[in-house]
Amino acid sequence: MKGYVYILTSQRNGTLYTGVTSNLPRRLFEHQTNLTPGFTSRCGVKTLVWFEEYDLVTDAIARKKTIKNWPRKWKLDLIETMNPDWQDIAHFLHGP
Repeated sequence: MKGYVYILTSQRNGTLYTGVTSNLPRRLFEHQTNLTPGFTSRCGVKTLVWFEEYDLVTDAIARKKTIKNWPRKWKLDLIETMNPDWQDIAHFLHGP
């Protein structure tokens, strides 16, 4: 089963959230519509700025754990490598 690691933000250089899922379009929809109570709903973290796809969800989980332990500067650098303008890249995904 495929897996995705993703980073959402509230705004450029704002609050960051790193997550993992097997269905990124569905999970993003849940975040953006506040269907999941918790950190992202409370902090307005809804903009997809970075993601990676893995063939195995277990690999995605391992990558998420690694990224979550990184200093904030490394996470910002990771985002800016793929998305220097911090654009919402949700349009690369298809349907919930």
